[in-house]
Amino acid sequence: MLERPSKLVSYRFDQLADQINKRVMPDEADVDRYVGLEHLDPDSLRIRRWGDTSEVESTKLLFKPGDIIFGKRRVYQRKVAVADFEGICSAHAMVLRAKPETVLPEFLPFFMQSDLFMERALSISVGSLSPTINWKALAKEEFLLPPIQEQARVCELMQSAKKSLDTLEDLHDAAVALLRADLARVLNHGPDPLRSTPDLPNDWQFTSLGKLIAIKHGFAFDGKHFSEEAIDSPILLTPGNFTTTGQLNFTQENTKHFTGQVRDGFWLKPNDLVVLMTDLTPSAPLLGAPGIVSDKHGEILQNQRIGLVQNIDKEAVLDAFLYFTFLGPQLRRMIRALSAGSTVSHTSPKDICYLRVPLPPIEQQRALVQRWEIMQAEERSISERLRQARSVRKQLVDDVFSGEVT
Repeated sequence: MLERPSKLVSYRFDQLADQINKRVMPDEADVDRYVGLEHLDPDSLRIRRWGDTSEVESTKLLFKPGDIIFGKRRVYQRKVAVADFEGICSAHAMVLRAKPETVLPEFLPFFMQSDLFMERALSISVGSLSPTINWKALAKEEFLLPPIQEQARVCELMQSAKKSLDTLEDLHDAAVALLRADLARVLNHGPDPLRSTPDLPNDWQFTSLGKLIAIKHGFAFDGKHFSEEAIDSPILLTPGNFTTTGQLNFTQENTKHFTGQVRDGFWLKPNDLVVLMTDLTPSAPLLGAPGIVSDKHGEILQNQRIGLVQNIDKEAVLDAFLYFTFLGPQLRRMIRALSAGSTVSHTSPKDICYLRVPLPPIEQQRALVQRWEIMQAEERSISERLRQARSVRKQLVDDVFSGEVT
């Protein structure tokens, strides 16, 4: 555990940082990287993903290397990152620049990851559906921090923890990339799969998904019965539970429970395959993303815009092979190509079932699934180690920043 500094100094937040509010149109920004909130990982200071500025249209915020990008919308998602390149970011973020006369620039991001900061930021957020913090409210908040002379010692210890996290994040990225590349290589859809047939092994088929699956729509449960606290009520599966790695993710921040009357026919069972049919982000990385329902989270309901995939020809295709087909990049790319909507991307059972996919004989499917499951197990093992390391680092941060201004 870190020893708390013996002396803490009270600072208003606007004594620690400036808000950089330079708004630009993407085509006038003279940069090529766009960072949306979907590109930021909770409790990670690194920006490891981004989109292209050509993918967005409305006014964005310009940032420089060293600036802090803070997700001001839904603060509970704990999205804070330090830029190491120049780009533009979502207007649902704040761009902050440390004031070096009162705070070390490398110290401020660690403080902003603390429970002290996050809980205060959430308490002054406004709005019910998407609580958002504004600069004027944050600027006048006061915090107790170590004097600048002691901040370097804290940074040294925090940087050691960050290096360990960076190593695990790189390992995780490599494991994800390896599985993705193998799925792309094996499930080759050809250069123009919507119009032509790719070259496949002689015993493979290029088959319409509609011959293999049916997709059942979820139900539009009444939002007035949603709760984040009624843990004895069933979980309502939402887009926020899907991930690009194909694992359904349930945390305290993204889990919604349903407290109303449940309509029959929309209970999900363990091992059910589900796909996401709506993505709210510009690049729609989760559109068509799959997930496998587990019994470890309790009872789960199928919400609207969540599709339940039903295998209607088990002699032709394995359930697990269907899952990895949806996880592969080519099918998701085709789903995005046929999607509707400008700011929100939608797909439908009809559009998904229209698409064709490579299908090997059942014995080859078993061998491929076995290989992919081994690769996925390694990725999830690293992911768990990363989760534990983040938990330890978070405890270190909170041990330092536990003071309150009275």
